[in-house]
Amino acid sequence: MRCSTPPRWMPPSKVLAAATLFAAALPLGTAAQEPSALHLAVPPHDPREARRAALVVGPPSDPTQAQRFELRSGGAGTVRARDGADAFSQPAANLSAEQRMDFVLGEALFQRPWVSAPSSTIASDGLGPLFNARACVLCHRQDGRGQVPDGSDQPSGLVLHLSIPAPSGTSGPQGIAEWIATLPEPTYGDQLQDHALPGHAAEGQVAVTWQEVPVELSGGETVTLRRPLWSVADPAHGPLAADAMLSPRVAPPLIGLGLLEAIPEAQILALADPDDADGDGISGRAAFVWSAEFDAPMLGRFGHKAGMPTLRAQVASAFHRDMGLSSTLHRQGWGDCTVVQADCRAAPDGADAEQGGLEVGDAVLDLVTFYSATLGVPARREVEDAEVLRGRTIFHDSGCAACHRPAFVTATLPDQPERSFQLIWPYTDLLLHDMGEGLADDRPEGRASGREWRTPPLWGIGLTGQVSGHTQFLHDGRARTLLEAILWHGGEAQAARDEIVALAPDDRAALLRFLESL
Repeated sequence: MRCSTPPRWMPPSKVLAAATLFAAALPLGTAAQEPSALHLAVPPHDPREARRAALVVGPPSDPTQAQRFELRSGGAGTVRARDGADAFSQPAANLSAEQRMDFVLGEALFQRPWVSAPSSTIASDGLGPLFNARACVLCHRQDGRGQVPDGSDQPSGLVLHLSIPAPSGTSGPQGIAEWIATLPEPTYGDQLQDHALPGHAAEGQVAVTWQEVPVELSGGETVTLRRPLWSVADPAHGPLAADAMLSPRVAPPLIGLGLLEAIPEAQILALADPDDADGDGISGRAAFVWSAEFDAPMLGRFGHKAGMPTLRAQVASAFHRDMGLSSTLHRQGWGDCTVVQADCRAAPDGADAEQGGLEVGDAVLDLVTFYSATLGVPARREVEDAEVLRGRTIFHDSGCAACHRPAFVTATLPDQPERSFQLIWPYTDLLLHDMGEGLADDRPEGRASGREWRTPPLWGIGLTGQVSGHTQFLHDGRARTLLEAILWHGGEAQAARDEIVALAPDDRAALLRFLESL
């Protein structure tokens, strides 16, 4: 069955309008947005390149045909889609020989287990004392997606973020409006550490119970969703604060992160519509955050609520929170231990003079960041299949592409040719959207409310099962299938979700087939 209404492909007039927006590059400090320092890292396109970029990311004139270059999801760095679990673990195809050596070194550090201090091994000790995993790869297995804890003692790739509301009137970082101030949970800090070195007690364990939620679809199909109720079991230092806010976060797949970082800020801000001026029900907002790296406000891009401005900051935060390791951006050798946890703060750390008095020196941090930035995006599959193309039409027609924007062109970066001026297909706008009460964690983060989430990229999502060994989606892994993930959408996505519920079964199957091809 064909889609009952014509697809909402963007007309040429809107493409040219977008070109004008991109060419203008949204000068920083305009009334619409706060000042940003992202131009320090990613420059905007010049006007000619901006117009070229806007035209190539526009929709096809014939939606029944595959778009040119659509196969190459990660631009020139796209890698062949492999059949095994290593599909997300390949270096981008356009790396130089020298860069491939850095990739291999970064991969070794990414996989290396850290040990307690003191140790005879320099730049490998200082773990914890409290931590979630001994190595990056234990949360991002095969560079893929984490999952809900299964009751074993092995890291699952899901961590529990913690905070409490800040006192009324607490201001946010200078220059960032609409900031919702919070504080770390007084006893347990920003994140629950469920592992500990000998002689120390883990802070507790993440516990979850499930409630079944049946949803009826057109055609007589019923899907049972599972609603999670999260808590902390066996808290080592007594109960959490009465007003503690908990938010589980599953580790996302790592492919294409360097390309997302290379998208010009102007392209992202051009998609923001915080007041829904066009009346389409979609009001994406930019997540501005404070950058300790640049000492300025910047556009947030990474994390489920876009709380990190750069990939380097994201990697340093993971070393700090997940493994209790210090770096240039987080100098505390005890990681996330609070003042209540005096034994943790007094424990030996692995700071080495050779690493600048840190546990993770800049050389290590930069290599792991480079590795994370250059993991190749697998090529699309079955791009020209008739059912896949019909599913793509439904994806656009139902409004999914309003947030999951298919394509961008990265900035021109002369010193980084591997991600310079690349046409990429990540299917995200990197903006915050209100996803409704069903997905709300009721825990603000910066500008993001307890109902808002950053649109996650969809590239590679069809390979989740073979890479990660499961199909658990959304920020907390509650969805066991792509259809369940869609059915949890609410808020700004409610209308699109309802259209998919009302689809004929074969149209719904075509939509899922399209998603599996990404």
